[in-house]
Amino acid sequence: MSYRTSPADLEGMPPGVPHIIGNEAAERFSFYGMKAVLAVFMVQYLHLMDGRGAGTMNQAEATANVHLFNGAVYITPLLGALLADIFIGKYRTIVALSLVYCAGHAALACMGLFGQSPWWLAAGLGLIALGSGGIKPCVSAHVGDQFGARNAHLLPRIFNWFYFSINLGAFVSMLVTPWLLEWHGPHWAFGVPGVLMAVATVVFWIGRHRYIHVPPGGSRFFHELVKGGGITAMLKLLPLYLFVAMFWALFDQTGSTWIFQSQDMDRNFLGFEWLPSQIQSLNSVFVLTFIPLFAYIVYPFGDRVWKLSPLRKIGIGLFIMVTSFALVALIQQWIDAGHRPSIVWQILAFALLTVAEVMVSIVALEYAYTQAPKTMKSLIMCFYLAAVAIGNFFVAGVNHFIQIPDSAAIQFGEAVAKLPADWRKDPRTISLPGYDGVTGTSDDLIQRVKDGVPVSLEIPGQATFDGAAAVIENIAKANNGVFPSAESAAPRLADFKDPWGSPIRYQILNSSRVRLMSDGPDKKPGTRWDLGVVIEREEKPTVKSASVWDHLRPSEPWLERRKRELGVQSSSEAGEVSSGFTRSAFCGGQTRLAGAAYFRFFTWLMLGTALAFIPYALLYRPKTYLQD
Repeated sequence: MSYRTSPADLEGMPPGVPHIIGNEAAERFSFYGMKAVLAVFMVQYLHLMDGRGAGTMNQAEATANVHLFNGAVYITPLLGALLADIFIGKYRTIVALSLVYCAGHAALACMGLFGQSPWWLAAGLGLIALGSGGIKPCVSAHVGDQFGARNAHLLPRIFNWFYFSINLGAFVSMLVTPWLLEWHGPHWAFGVPGVLMAVATVVFWIGRHRYIHVPPGGSRFFHELVKGGGITAMLKLLPLYLFVAMFWALFDQTGSTWIFQSQDMDRNFLGFEWLPSQIQSLNSVFVLTFIPLFAYIVYPFGDRVWKLSPLRKIGIGLFIMVTSFALVALIQQWIDAGHRPSIVWQILAFALLTVAEVMVSIVALEYAYTQAPKTMKSLIMCFYLAAVAIGNFFVAGVNHFIQIPDSAAIQFGEAVAKLPADWRKDPRTISLPGYDGVTGTSDDLIQRVKDGVPVSLEIPGQATFDGAAAVIENIAKANNGVFPSAESAAPRLADFKDPWGSPIRYQILNSSRVRLMSDGPDKKPGTRWDLGVVIEREEKPTVKSASVWDHLRPSEPWLERRKRELGVQSSSEAGEVSSGFTRSAFCGGQTRLAGAAYFRFFTWLMLGTALAFIPYALLYRPKTYLQD
């Protein structure tokens, strides 16, 4: 059956637009719902899916993995763009890769049912990256293809509505899926987004007779690439997207490091106790508010004072992003000092970030379409998406670099490989060789194991560290459970040294956790041989008020039920308990760039990016292409 291949002579909205918008809302529910819980799932749930209860992932490792996935999602658009622009067209590409997308969600649903969950997770994320990424440049370009000369003036409005549908789906999913994960577990949290992706595919297919199906360029694609201004257009836009890449390096951390930060904050807001993963849904609320505000009030008023060209909007947005991350760095500084700030501060940071998003992301999305030659709309738009990938790969690289290996975990794995196959049957104590690589010496690590799972670690100088921990705990007890500041604790710990003569340092992690650490046997800070103990104040469970949602959830969270099923010990059971405090020893496993220093690093990087953008914007000369 033949389809219309060029825009109709219309002044109003094209008939296929509602299907595209509906598809986008459902697909974004699917994607953002899955991504909303991904970081928390990796740290708290993944190691429990197969009944082992061991091999937990730290926050830096989870952050790196989340951003590797994000990067893959935004680099695969190149494949989708080439497939659409050269071979089969945008419509067929969207349908085919949407089925791959659905298969990815199905793989995530298989975790914990059979096979190994980490492999299902990797397969699912890989398929979702291919499917979601592959359709991205095609869907947004497919929107633009529906417009001709008479209704081209509606393009900014439809791209705003397009972005509106994205954020509507994202808002609902980022409220629902964290709740599903908390109370009903990973299968519901990943299963519901999978169903929505199937719905999105059907909605898009139903509208097939109402779309403008711009045929693939075939050999014309290469002709226009060489002679039609394609190379020039790409080279002109390339620096722009390198600047935008740094924007996305910061923005996408709302789904990783910002979530981990919110875990250490007071999340009472509007009378509710928000889950950490739910806070990011407010970004969508702000977008839904700010899009019409900027489109109908801010931009028209601003144009009267100073013509707000697309590049000027992007430049202003980059500077606003600096203020957002500066505020997040300040919040983390309060947390590092042992305070528990209100989540309202992070919500304010989200508001600033959303203003930046409206001025950078929406404008750059539209700009990518208008600056692309006719047969290269998908390809040029995938360069915009590749900027997102570059930003995420950068964050993943930073978080990979800052991780310090966990010596105890590494040596435990090496020791287990030498044990007989039935070693898991009984509780046992395993001596690890430590820094000198030889067991039976003073730097050995003693790993206690139950049912094959490490439950506690004894480090060299354990008695000294316990003595220092007792000092800190006594101070906290005398101060209603509040840990002392670093300045007040330092004199009280001055006489405590590790077995190699290095001082024991005190570091506040958050309002309920502190760390005592020394340089260890290598006498060098920031290595895998740094050792010490983490002290955690046992929090009393809070009594939650009755809610209309109570009948929709079990009596306790899924995580607690799962731990009880597996017989996995809580932190207080696994560590040494001292009058309301839990101690757990470690050897390595920290990060080189932690706390507020991490967020300040990205703040300064964003400021440098915004300043460097100014001369580029002054020199750029735009050229607009439409389909007719």
